[in-house]
Amino acid sequence: MSLPTSKSETPLATKRVHRAADAIAADFAARIARGALTLLGGLVVVLGVLIAPLPGPMGLPVVVIGLMLILRNSFKARRQFVRFQHAHPRIARPIRRLLRRDPDVILFFWEQLLRLERLLLPRSWRHLVKLRHRVRQTRAS
Repeated sequence: MSLPTSKSETPLATKRVHRAADAIAADFAARIARGALTLLGGLVVVLGVLIAPLPGPMGLPVVVIGLMLILRNSFKARRQFVRFQHAHPRIARPIRRLLRRDPDVILFFWEQLLRLERLLLPRSWRHLVKLRHRVRQTRAS
């Protein structure tokens, strides 16, 4: 058996070892990235909770973005969310819609505003519903 004289003549076993090492390194890098994104999501959730008392609804979208980061990158958190979703489907539905690959964020927030208006205001004060009806009539014309 002769020794390889150039890099193109390396033995097959050496190539397999390099591929295995590359796969292990890629897996390790992916785990580190998932952990970092999960940690970032946790920090964003904490930031959203801290700014929630300020005027305006700015805390809620920040918390939702943090939850999205956590749920996309943590298997344990995703498993807990699935359990929560089975127990409380009406509460988990909006979060599930934002976790889709291409979420329609504007439509989502519009629907949440309509739900909030219906929950908090009497029928005579609901201006967003009236606006929605006017927009639909304008589009139909």
